[in-house]
Amino acid sequence: MAVVLGYDESPGSDAALATAISVASRFGEPLVLVYGAAPPGGLGDEAGAHREALRELGRTALSHAVERAHEAGVDTRVELVDAKPAQALLQVADAHDATVIVVGTAGESPLKGAMLGSTPHKLLHLSTRPVLCVPGPS
Repeated sequence: MAVVLGYDESPGSDAALATAISVASRFGEPLVLVYGAAPPGGLGDEAGAHREALRELGRTALSHAVERAHEAGVDTRVELVDAKPAQALLQVADAHDATVIVVGTAGESPLKGAMLGSTPHKLLHLSTRPVLCVPGPS
């Protein structure tokens, strides 16, 4: 079992990281840090370059999150997944038999999240596991 966190260094995911570290520590579970690195659009050289740029951003973001988790004494694992964020989180949660999926929110309205397809909104409707949505700074 594990606590799974979607992390991209946004203000919402920074707040979610602090919460996920706390939850993982309290339950003695590892924290699995996930970054979905699928580029929008299709195929070709452009998509490949975009994917590699996203993977590099993900590696950097996740390394910063690992540092914070280790400072708190929480065991971590890193998953850089070639999928859109919600799908990446669902895949990793299943692979690690997650107790909970933790994500940050951007403070958008529920209607905007439904219309634009925010990651928290998708997870709340697709996940068979509990989803903890942590509000970002106001």
